[in-house]
Amino acid sequence: MSDIVKRQGMFGANTTGDTSGYGRLVVPQPARESTPRPYGEYFDDVADELERSGFSDAIERVVVHRGEMTLHVRRERLLELARALRDEPTLRFELLSGVSGVHYPQETGSELHAVYHLLSITHNRRIRLEVGVPDADPHVDSLTPVYPTADWHERETWDFFGIIFDGHPALTRIEMPDDWVGHPQRKDYPLGGIPVEYRGAEIPPPDERRSYS
Repeated sequence: MSDIVKRQGMFGANTTGDTSGYGRLVVPQPARESTPRPYGEYFDDVADELERSGFSDAIERVVVHRGEMTLHVRRERLLELARALRDEPTLRFELLSGVSGVHYPQETGSELHAVYHLLSITHNRRIRLEVGVPDADPHVDSLTPVYPTADWHERETWDFFGIIFDGHPALTRIEMPDDWVGHPQRKDYPLGGIPVEYRGAEIPPPDERRSYS
């Protein structure tokens, strides 16, 4: 990948809301484009098998970076692709070890991403699936019918990012209180809170702490 995208600040904030102390930090990131073949290692074998199985149109792009492979998947094909990754003997990704969310407010029409971490115990291989959904329609099929371990991970991703996993057996809060408003790991979630008293010291909420310019 030749192009580099630069992100400003620890959390990408470009206002005084970044209280991390990293407001002047510039983070170079690889551009979000497909990696050319050959990918190397076992990644080409995975890609070839998915093409043979008829999933070429299900994958928007493949990114191989720092020895890791990410398949960016169209959300309407996610469930059947996951089932093929689990059941195909040459693939056998039997375990989903985690689901996480990412918020890219600058990606119009694909602001929210769900990321799935898969492990093949049979072949000792790891890959990631990533699905982007618009903020206005944050729906994606739940992978609990294929990977039961997705249950609590999808709940946490909904709790913190607001991605709705259709077909999940009980998509409820898992970290935040049931009556909590909003999804606090989104980048547009306001910094704020309540002051905390610790051993006699008053610690103000984040939006009232010092800012860095």
